[in-house]
Amino acid sequence: MDLSPLQAIIEGEIDAPASTAVHAVAEAARARHPGTLAILFYGSCLRSGSDEGGLVDLYLLVESYRQAHRNPLSALGNRVLPPNVYYQEVAFEGRIVRAKYALVTLSALERLVTQRSFHSYFWARFAQPTGLLWSSDAAVRRRSVALLAQSVATLGAQTRPLLPKSTSPAALFERAFAETYRTELRAEQPGRAAELVARYAVRYEALGACLLPQLPPPSADGERRANRRWALRRLWGKLLSVARLTKAAFTFAGGQSYLLWKIERHSGVRVVPKPWEQRHPLLSAPFLAWRLYRKGGFR
Repeated sequence: MDLSPLQAIIEGEIDAPASTAVHAVAEAARARHPGTLAILFYGSCLRSGSDEGGLVDLYLLVESYRQAHRNPLSALGNRVLPPNVYYQEVAFEGRIVRAKYALVTLSALERLVTQRSFHSYFWARFAQPTGLLWSSDAAVRRRSVALLAQSVATLGAQTRPLLPKSTSPAALFERAFAETYRTELRAEQPGRAAELVARYAVRYEALGACLLPQLPPPSADGERRANRRWALRRLWGKLLSVARLTKAAFTFAGGQSYLLWKIERHSGVRVVPKPWEQRHPLLSAPFLAWRLYRKGGFR
């Protein structure tokens, strides 16, 4: 597939301005991890254009896990089940700026957004608007643009078989995001995927116009295979989400509280951890996940 048209679109949007507060918290995160090559900015604060009252979402792309982590166990966990997730806050002009940032090697992320990577966790995330706050050099910038374009291509290729022969860019991305939401510990409200695509209608129209002509036409066999793959992703994705919840208890200060808040914000389901669950976030993670599931926190 020719990714150059997708790369041209992403190249034109990747330098979207971010506030000095966002740059400040990103620099504080970078200072904690030697060998950082690039910092990506995505999520709700990027979409709203404001970080006040929110949690800035960042990805740090590093050279190696061993170099980026002082603790060998953290490096091992990052390699075995990427990414590691951390919390960072900085004082800025009389207020506190807060960020949640994930960490993965650049080379690993380049693999994780291809079609060889079964689960949609990475390629769905980076098919959405993403800014590049900082890169170590021009070569890293080019690689960052290329992996974002590959994310779009992978998402489109994995979703196209589910749609009729005559379809639109908006329909492609709406179905894609709706499918990916179902693979994680999240319960987005109906219509959320359509809302996201409509917000960036011009972007997704342009990406889809580049992508759809290059994808093979759908077939009955292809649709059956794609449905099976997405069903397996839903099962595998929830297992991975529980595993990441468990790992976050060690790598993300305040991780248990943050994750419960995140699920509540998306689903409206609130679970208050018991005192022993607060003291032992690792041991309690499966119990909390089961209670959330029973109450409808995720499907």
